[in-house]
Amino acid sequence: MPANKKLLILPGDGIGPEVMREVRRIIEWMEQRRHARFEISEGLVGGAALDAEGVPCPDSTVAAARAADAVLFGSVGGPKWDSLPFERRPELGILRLRKELGLFANLRPAVVLDPLVDASSLKPEVVRGLDIMIVRESTGGIYFGEPRGITTDAAGRRTGIDTEVYTEEEIARVARIAFDLARKRRNKVTSTEKANVMQSGRLWRAVVSEVHKAEFPDVQLEHMYADNAAMQLCSRPKQFDVILASNLFGDLLSDLAAALTGSLGMLPSATLGAVQPDGRRHALYEPIHGSAPDIAGKGIANPSAQILSFAMLLRWSFGMEEDARMIETAVEKVVAGGLRTADIMQPGMARVGTAVMGEAVVRELEKLA
Repeated sequence: MPANKKLLILPGDGIGPEVMREVRRIIEWMEQRRHARFEISEGLVGGAALDAEGVPCPDSTVAAARAADAVLFGSVGGPKWDSLPFERRPELGILRLRKELGLFANLRPAVVLDPLVDASSLKPEVVRGLDIMIVRESTGGIYFGEPRGITTDAAGRRTGIDTEVYTEEEIARVARIAFDLARKRRNKVTSTEKANVMQSGRLWRAVVSEVHKAEFPDVQLEHMYADNAAMQLCSRPKQFDVILASNLFGDLLSDLAAALTGSLGMLPSATLGAVQPDGRRHALYEPIHGSAPDIAGKGIANPSAQILSFAMLLRWSFGMEEDARMIETAVEKVVAGGLRTADIMQPGMARVGTAVMGEAVVRELEKLA
């Protein structure tokens, strides 16, 4: 069948190209066995783009992302580029894509699979069955606010400046994403901020409450200070369903929630833009584990988060719910069957590398199909 799904792949740096190869293997399987055709292009971002073109996110990559129906992102960064000035750092590649495409809502699920309950640092009874969705605002807040920078006064003393700025429109649109998601889950949103000490937090709480009252009164809403939310995640994480947070607090809380699951190597994410008049929306999907330069090139990285990010892509951008669920089930079956990469290794299990893990997922897909 003709390809009608435009997919841009950005492997990036570190383990990005290694784990992305396993997704390409699944795409090939889908084209052969599921009659799903993709129009695939590949671009440069991060350190790879710096080496080739001198910038972390070239205009050509942005243009390709705009033309695509979805972007599958790997990871960026590494010690090779650590000495570069701030404005040329590889990590700015992903920030530019989020800003240029209007990708304002970052969705980070934190799910504990039954076979990995013992991999968490928390007691099994605390995390068994954990299923949280964190919705992080991703184009505003302190990562983008102005003024910012480092200044030096006449005496040579330096001052670092970052500014937390949010408009009510930015808060309202990400709140709607969180409430809409909650309706499809367990119907509860916990909105986090620091309204006790931050003016932006006061506005955040007020606007979320207004959106809730006007549009989502059927959804349970609670407000919680972000520091308390961090403590509660470590003590009673299953009280949460959807956690809504600003860019900074969402960054911190999502990584903390990820730690509860036992490994960053198992967790995907999606970052969504607004629905456009033609019904399309820009979207980018990526694992949350980063480039892991210490293990890059060794063939031992866990490809699961990248594979599960592709499953999220199928669900959110292409409406392929059955295929998304099939991939998620295949990953869980591989883990349940005892194959483990180093990050999720447990006694009695078989330690394997990136390629073997990817092959095993394809074998499970074949069985499920």
